Amino acid sequence: GVAVAMPGGLITPIIRKAETKTLSTISNEMKDFAARARARKLKPEEYQGGTTAVSNLGMYGINHFTAVINPPHATILAVGTSEERPVVRGGKIEIAHLMSLTLSCDHRAIDGALGAELVGEFKKLIENPVMMMV
Repeated sequence: GVAVAMPGGLITPIIRKAETKTLSTISNEMKDFAARARARKLKPEEYQGGTTAVSNLGMYGINHFTAVINPPHATILAVGTSEERPVVRGGKIEIAHLMSLTLSCDHRAIDGALGAELVGEFKKLIENPVMMMV
């Protein structure tokens, strides 16, 4: 699910079977969910039963934050803004786009080491986005 801010609170619509969908399909589904969430037109089955969520404050210029898990979810990924920063590669200073990610895990449901593996895989994909198309 993806956290959607709306008047009076927060709701997390669920993208079901995301692993079987294209990025374009997921994006379109999320836009539809977000619009209907703000209009308070989501059906209960569209926001109940999630296991993980994503909270993106990067679009508000927030660099880094820690998201709080919203039960019944077991994890939430906090996504900060992408910004240009100097980095050293091969002994040379270059400008790179960097962003902060923080994964909060409910250790009753998921081990932190497994969560770290998830973040590592996400890092690989975001650094090489063409891999998400394969």
